[in-house]
Amino acid sequence: MDTDEQVRGWFAGRLPEGWFTGAPEVVLDREEIAVVGAVPPLTGAGGLPEPERTAAVEGYIERFREETRERRIEIAREAENRFRRKVSWGVVAEGRRVMFTTLSVPVMTRLRQPERQVLDTLVAAGVARSRSDALAWCVRLVGRHTDTWLADLRDALRHVDRVRAAGPDRVD
Repeated sequence: MDTDEQVRGWFAGRLPEGWFTGAPEVVLDREEIAVVGAVPPLTGAGGLPEPERTAAVEGYIERFREETRERRIEIAREAENRFRRKVSWGVVAEGRRVMFTTLSVPVMTRLRQPERQVLDTLVAAGVARSRSDALAWCVRLVGRHTDTWLADLRDALRHVDRVRAAGPDRVD
């Protein structure tokens, strides 16, 4: 199985030069590889009033999306065959992060009545459209408020992966 570093390295070598201003952010989980790169600055929109500048950035993002579509699909197919995960794409333009594609994966869970009541309250209040949306909202909220702790945990897991990779081969 390829390591996260190998996947990131493959994308760094495979993506066309000029698409992004630096190495793209490549975020991986068991099902998905998300590739997000910063596009070069938009020229000619510097002196525009804010509503026009916002529209110009939106148009710039759409232009990049359309102009790179065929190559992104080709690269995604190669990566999906090689790494056995779906590929999602996004860009950062003028400080704005936009995902073109994302994977929505069902997650099975068992909740007791008090937890279901929390989700139902979020739905009734219009915070979420469904229990599924409410659960995703809760996960995003926890993620926002525990970024440091989650980052430390992910670092520890990467260390465990490196130690496992350096160890003897598994015996089945």
